[in-house]
Amino acid sequence: METKQLLLAEDDEMLASLLDYRLRKDGYDVCVSHNGKSVKENLQKRIPDAIVCDIMMPYFSGIELVDYVRNDLKSNVPIIMISSASNDENILSAFEMGANDFVPKPVSPTELLARITKELKRSA
Repeated sequence: METKQLLLAEDDEMLASLLDYRLRKDGYDVCVSHNGKSVKENLQKRIPDAIVCDIMMPYFSGIELVDYVRNDLKSNVPIIMISSASNDENILSAFEMGANDFVPKPVSPTELLARITKELKRSA
């Protein structure tokens, strides 16, 4: 089986480390970015198989990231949003921009893995 590449965009370094560890343990090749600027730079180099992105990040929000991926890069890569700001407005904005799924924080790594797997199967 080919190793799937994930871009994890999370400004909370402890959470990013935890999710990175768990995703790698499950066989994913993970690229971690802690702000929107580095996310954009990584996406210009290569489009991953899926993106897990926090809504609130410095320089470039998760909502702006979804818009960038869908409209500027013209990519249908699965995007799963995570956020502690799980109010209806943020969730609706994420889906309106083209996000595939939304997981509220605190994030269960097991639930996140299940949602990633589901989106990767759906996009295959």
